[in-house]
Amino acid sequence: MRLSRFFLPTLKEIPAEAQIVSHRLMLRAGLVRQTASGIYAWLPAGLRVLRNISEVVRQEQDAIGAQEVLMPTLQPAELWRRSGRYDAYGPEMLRIRDRHERDLLYGPTNEEMITDLFGQSVKSYRELPQVLYHIQWKFRDEVRPRFGVMRGREFLMKDAYSFDIDHASAVASYHRMMLAYLRTFQRLGVKAIPMVADTGPIGGELSHEFIILAPTGESGVFYDGAFETHDWLAEPVDVDDPASLQAFFARTTAFYAATDEKHDEAAWSTVAPERRREGRGIEVGHIFHFGTKYTGSMGVSVSGPDGQPVFPQMGSYGIGVSRLVGAIIEASHDEAGIIWPDGVAPFPAAILNLKPGDAACDALCERLYAAAPGRLLLDDRAERAGVKFNDADLLGHPWQFVVGPRGAAAGRVELKRRATGERSEIDASDALSKIAALA
Repeated sequence: MRLSRFFLPTLKEIPAEAQIVSHRLMLRAGLVRQTASGIYAWLPAGLRVLRNISEVVRQEQDAIGAQEVLMPTLQPAELWRRSGRYDAYGPEMLRIRDRHERDLLYGPTNEEMITDLFGQSVKSYRELPQVLYHIQWKFRDEVRPRFGVMRGREFLMKDAYSFDIDHASAVASYHRMMLAYLRTFQRLGVKAIPMVADTGPIGGELSHEFIILAPTGESGVFYDGAFETHDWLAEPVDVDDPASLQAFFARTTAFYAATDEKHDEAAWSTVAPERRREGRGIEVGHIFHFGTKYTGSMGVSVSGPDGQPVFPQMGSYGIGVSRLVGAIIEASHDEAGIIWPDGVAPFPAAILNLKPGDAACDALCERLYAAAPGRLLLDDRAERAGVKFNDADLLGHPWQFVVGPRGAAAGRVELKRRATGERSEIDASDALSKIAALA
């Protein structure tokens, strides 16, 4: 994409309504614009980030056998009346009545709808287990929406739902999802620590929330430093073997991790002092196992091995996709702007043409740009070099290829790594190889 044609309305001034770093930077970098209280339009650069995060989430869900569906945003109130949650959920639920006087709601979550869809189609234990997920917009009418996309009213979420014939297999599904979450967050370039949590209005008996470490986090956290160095992508787990999954879960939960609400000083004192970590964190995911809470209340059963009806055991698993955008920025930024992890950024690299109109600069920039069609951002604007450097840092491209007239004449490109600020001068051929690797 050529920056001269890209819809990227950046701001020089810090918006007065933006109270936290991620909100300020998302507005300044032209990722979002507010359209109503707690509701945002996602502009092209921000939408690219949402799609990149969604794709990583999707790949890790698919890797554990989950199947993608897409459920509507509006749900019949009758489904929630069947489960008993319609009146219990509270004012956060946006209730609607259509022209035929039918009660609807804008879904804050999808346990009822997925249970009903499952019940219409699955009749035998032989069809279990099933894990279904979707990535869809949701709405919760927060009384005081704030902090930009971190606590908005409309948000993009991945929610998955598992159905199993018994408790043991349901717990295996829970363990499998925990592994998928840890791998997802690692691929997104952030450290997310699983912590025992309350189940809240969704209900359940087993629950963990995933916390990204960030100085501006909403919760105080205490955790074992072993989490900081663990490679979840290399974790030796057979996702089809319940024993292997149980061993993984035992290894993971053996390390202390708790929010300030769940903090246990006695247990904390058993952690080696050199491994004790304290800080702030932002919740970006939550997983629950709640047994037959919904299949039982909604009368959804399958034929069991003995021919008798059985209410399947369920779990639900959420990742705040849009919230992750803000959380990643909170955890990864500096005074100049955003520092996107690789694989999350709207563009993996930007090409900065410091002198448009110079034959050598133009030619070299076009060669680099053509090496990865549609993947790179070419700053071809007739702006001063300082403006281009500042915007590139604000937008947080992981790599910057800087092309000036003297370097271009010699077939040289300056390469900058945004995360470290490290700069090096390389041959154009090496720059092309680097771009090919990024693409």
